[in-house]
Amino acid sequence: MILNFFKIAANLKKISRQGWVDKLSLKNPESVADHSYLMAVIGMVISDLGNYNSEKIIKMILLHDLAESKIGDYTPKQLSKEKKNELENNAFNEIIENLPNSIKLQYLQIWQEYQQNNSIESKLVHQIDKLEMALQAKIYSEDGHSPEKLECFFESAKTDITNSKLKELFTKIIEDKQ
Repeated sequence: MILNFFKIAANLKKISRQGWVDKLSLKNPESVADHSYLMAVIGMVISDLGNYNSEKIIKMILLHDLAESKIGDYTPKQLSKEKKNELENNAFNEIIENLPNSIKLQYLQIWQEYQQNNSIESKLVHQIDKLEMALQAKIYSEDGHSPEKLECFFESAKTDITNSKLKELFTKIIEDKQ
């Protein structure tokens, strides 16, 4: 039962981040697993520097896109927020269904907290999600992709990032002239 969970999670390596496909027509964009990995690194550093609950934040990051291993990655233009939440909640429950109760309930609680976005940790993780997206957009920009096509990613991050440390990092990403 744990092995099946690992196999499902491994599927995230094959799921492309749909926004990059739609906006940049990339043939090999970052995967959801790539995105989650960099988010985990960012979350670890930010939470350690800010004395947040690093373990909870890292777990939340690793779980936040897990449902996409079953349903794929959808952009806001493809599905309503309500429909996406319904699909993700159903998929997440299926994914953790056979895990031992001792961790299944913990993961479900962390997942629900992320979905509700009403705790310090969940708010931080949502903003780290946007910061990672902005950093990846900057990387694609440096690789020669159209600044005009990437602007919507930067604007989305600028709007949603409110944490002062993350705002500072976002500004450095935008201003970096490499």
